[in-house]
Amino acid sequence: MSRVLILSKYADEYRRLVEAAGLPGMEELAAAASPSEALALGDDFDVVFGEPSLIRDVLARLLDLRWVQSIWTGVEPLLDPALRRDYLLTNARGVFGGLMSEYIFGYLLQHERRMFERYRAQQEQRWEASVTGTLRGKTLGLLGVGSIGAALAGTARHFGMTVRGYTRASESCPDVNAYYHGSRLLDFATGLDYLVNVLPNTQETRRIVDASLLGRLPTHAVFVNVGRGSAVDESALVTALRTGKLAGAVLDVFEQEPLPAGHVFWHTPNLLMTFHTSAPSFPGDLARLFIENYRRYADGRSPLHAVDFEKGY
Repeated sequence: MSRVLILSKYADEYRRLVEAAGLPGMEELAAAASPSEALALGDDFDVVFGEPSLIRDVLARLLDLRWVQSIWTGVEPLLDPALRRDYLLTNARGVFGGLMSEYIFGYLLQHERRMFERYRAQQEQRWEASVTGTLRGKTLGLLGVGSIGAALAGTARHFGMTVRGYTRASESCPDVNAYYHGSRLLDFATGLDYLVNVLPNTQETRRIVDASLLGRLPTHAVFVNVGRGSAVDESALVTALRTGKLAGAVLDVFEQEPLPAGHVFWHTPNLLMTFHTSAPSFPGDLARLFIENYRRYADGRSPLHAVDFEKGY
């Protein structure tokens, strides 16, 4: 029998969804919106489902902990080497691919179809009938081809794009036309029309998008970052945009969040920003993942999407 703790600002909604599933072998299902609320409920939960940033603050107190299901794909708050690692950690891989595709290809289509320019012409009562571009025949480069990258590759192929993938070693996605690894990063970037970063935050990925990489892109290229802000050398990106060496960038994640007032990004030309909103966490999607994984856990099978603490994903 398991005692399950849900720890999230949406804890009551998650509890309603999990309760409706009628899961077997669940002695208790408790919900807390904050670490203090969670600690008041006791220390003998063996399963926790929730937000890594909140779970971190109760980790040392959960004496019977065996499994944590994160509602995020990235689990950085739980990867500090000073924290315990004597439990199974699973993340939300496979949940956000469709949402990321909607976000990224919305911006790619906007760029090709010149939607903002058309709207400005409308406001100015000016007939603007120049020929638009198309995604068909363009080359998309994916920094990272995990579950999200694979979803993006599938969408890109739907639009008739060529897809390159840069990964540590894997080559499992059939929608990627060519894979690059290790020292071939600059070869991977050369000539791309669009570069999209979906890499996790690891020692190897920090500042991977630097002046050398951006310098291999043609001047008409657009960079999109939905991975981690730490992947980008911010000064190099600003220079590329200001000097016209890069046509545009779309950033959803940043080194510092919230982005402080006065940051250079606020007034950098040809830069569009959203605010960590590219793939919202819908409780229904994440509850389905937890329910599936809990059934596996209760049956003695391994839950899906285990995280390697050393690799960070």
